[in-house]
Amino acid sequence: MDKHKCGWCVGDTLYEAYHDHEWGVPVRDDDTLFEFLILETFQVGLSWITILRKRENFRKAFDDFDCIKISRYSETKIEALLQNAGIIRNKLKIRSTVSNAQAFIKVQEEFGSFSSYIWGFVNGQPIKNTITNYNEGPANTALSDTISNDLKKRGFKFVGSTVVYAHMQATGMVNDHEVNCFRYDEV
Repeated sequence: MDKHKCGWCVGDTLYEAYHDHEWGVPVRDDDTLFEFLILETFQVGLSWITILRKRENFRKAFDDFDCIKISRYSETKIEALLQNAGIIRNKLKIRSTVSNAQAFIKVQEEFGSFSSYIWGFVNGQPIKNTITNYNEGPANTALSDTISNDLKKRGFKFVGSTVVYAHMQATGMVNDHEVNCFRYDEV
């Protein structure tokens, strides 16, 4: 018998694999946090499945999300990215990836790690919500508003409250698995 899964992922094998193995698992390493942050910023105006389908292309195009390399991208590299059909070729999002990498490094320098900074907003512990149907889950919260505003003050772009909340969900800062989903108690 199949295990119950959150309704948003059912029916697509890539979505289900992402749900079953990554979504909502607490992430504390900066490399993965940076990857999710960049992918979330590219998602603005698009569906997450679109980003997931291009994830490997993003990894190759953006040097495996190495924030130091990205922070130093030249105009030549940016122009090459704008020609890369394997990713989302949005000039503002590509340029914001470079400035977000620079801001990310500054946060690491100030707090010792981006993880220490971002997890500090939840006192290091995931928030466990009790959602019975994914359609009832919030798109943002007062906390994601606060984090979004703080990120923007630090120079981050494309980090509105909805993007931040999606990042919180993806990286396990908040557990929004449906309460009857097999992953709810696992993460």
